[in-house]
Amino acid sequence: MNKKWLGVGFLLLALGNGIYLHSNQNKALLAEEELHSSLDVEVEMKEDLMLYGINVNELDIVEGVVGKNATLSTILAPFNIPYQIIDEIAKKSKDIFDVRKIALNKKFTVLTPKDSSKAQFFIYEPNPAEYVVFKLDDVEVYKEEKPVELRKIEIGGTISSNLYVNMTEVGITPDMVDQFADLYGWAVDFQRLQKGDKFKIVYEQKLVEDQIIGNGNIELAFFEHNGESYPAIPFEQDGEVNFFDQDGNSFKKAFLRDPLKFTRISSRYNLKRFHPVQKRYKAHLGTDYAAPTGTEIRSVGDGTVLEARYTSANGNYVKIKHNGTYTTQYLHMSKIASGMKPGSKIRQGQVIGFVGSTGLATGPHLCFRFWKNGKQEDWLQEKIPPSNPISKENKMAFDQVKMEKLNQLAAITFTETPEKLVATTKPGVKSSR
Repeated sequence: MNKKWLGVGFLLLALGNGIYLHSNQNKALLAEEELHSSLDVEVEMKEDLMLYGINVNELDIVEGVVGKNATLSTILAPFNIPYQIIDEIAKKSKDIFDVRKIALNKKFTVLTPKDSSKAQFFIYEPNPAEYVVFKLDDVEVYKEEKPVELRKIEIGGTISSNLYVNMTEVGITPDMVDQFADLYGWAVDFQRLQKGDKFKIVYEQKLVEDQIIGNGNIELAFFEHNGESYPAIPFEQDGEVNFFDQDGNSFKKAFLRDPLKFTRISSRYNLKRFHPVQKRYKAHLGTDYAAPTGTEIRSVGDGTVLEARYTSANGNYVKIKHNGTYTTQYLHMSKIASGMKPGSKIRQGQVIGFVGSTGLATGPHLCFRFWKNGKQEDWLQEKIPPSNPISKENKMAFDQVKMEKLNQLAAITFTETPEKLVATTKPGVKSSR
């Protein structure tokens, strides 16, 4: 064969082999890329599974609730944690969470490595919003809060029986009823409501894992009593947000309307009342509030404790001087709150004791007494001066806020029964109903 063509033949063969080898290399590379791609998918699919801020991919999870008489030691005993470690954890955690306060029916979680029978983490939930992590392998303890979702609630309702019953019927919690009663306490006599009176309220609800854990403060409110409207407009003045009526007068007073959260008045100021214990007619110079034993009693205003002691007639009582004009007294307590002694400074709303029936009392109640310029007066008839109204320089800004809030109130629908409940929200904000 001609050497020239022989050389060409070897060249073509070499080129052919080269193309073949190159093709195989491409196939190998493509196969490798596909393998890596599939591995990437597997890696992506196996994302870190987080629980209480801990990666639990390689951990077994055991959940439970605290049983009767259970302790940290008895809970962790099945998970091979030595008593010495438990004792060390109990001592180290005192400033963060006292393990002696582990309570019945509270949730706990134990995390154990898949290749071990010895627990690595113990997580305890003292309440729905918090959890305590006990890292068992190197004895570390810390507390964390769960993410809180805020949900705007706007509800309107109609009075058919009383404020407490009708507000709770439409889903408003008792603490919000208390806030509402405090806000309107000096504007409306809740003991004398009429059927057909109406209310509206706007506030934020706090949720953790879709469970309601509490509420924020009232943001906007409305009450209609005997055909007269009482919108409560929030406005910041002098660095403080307070509520004002449409004319710019403040709802806030120097005193809370009631020393107990929303409750029932069982006996009023009466100069000729028949005394239920002494069985004779005797002036009753106080206002009685019926409430269960142990109900918190709060000071209606800032002041200084004059007396905090026991007498045979008054039982356990606290007397507070608010200023040169006003003094109040709280009788028949089951117990006086700690820290109450002559000279102690008291803030409005501070708990000073608890309802009871000590002294001359037939049942649990609070007898509340009120002095003005040294003379006992009828608390329910007293006209307490309000805080400062909207100032002239803030009037234009207040009028603008007022129009916005009145429009917001107008959009809230009244409802008469739980089945017809209407809770509206602004776009993009979840509603509780």
